[in-house]
Amino acid sequence: MLRPLLIPLPAAALAGCALLGQAAPCTMADGDSRVSVVWRPGDFGGRDSARIRLCVNSRCEERTSGRPGDPFTSLSVRLPDRVGASTLPVRLTVTSAESGDTVVEDRTRVRLTEQHPNGTSCPPTVWTATFRAHPDKGLTSPRGLKLQG
Repeated sequence: MLRPLLIPLPAAALAGCALLGQAAPCTMADGDSRVSVVWRPGDFGGRDSARIRLCVNSRCEERTSGRPGDPFTSLSVRLPDRVGASTLPVRLTVTSAESGDTVVEDRTRVRLTEQHPNGTSCPPTVWTATFRAHPDKGLTSPRGLKLQG
């Protein structure tokens, strides 16, 4: 009589009690709070022809524009875990790698959006925003940007 009871108990424990009407177990995906910018490398000329610099508050990251044949490239500034639903200043500067001249300069403020990579009842909670670096308009919405060639 004990033998049949021992088999279902480990299965219920491994399933995170989902078999007993509880919520499904959390996945273990990690995530960071961040502000990101995406762009088409071809928008800024030849291979690595521009330097893209993204600043959020006083934190900055930069990289080259990439290969024109790539469908898109991105850059992110990681934020502190405690950032919450903040409104933060964002600054984009694109400079020519050859001359050092500023090609695009833009700034705005962004309200971060709450994200739950493992589901709403599971940690972590991260706060994010994403922009497109447009060669004429600066920081714009990434909507409509085709991420494949």
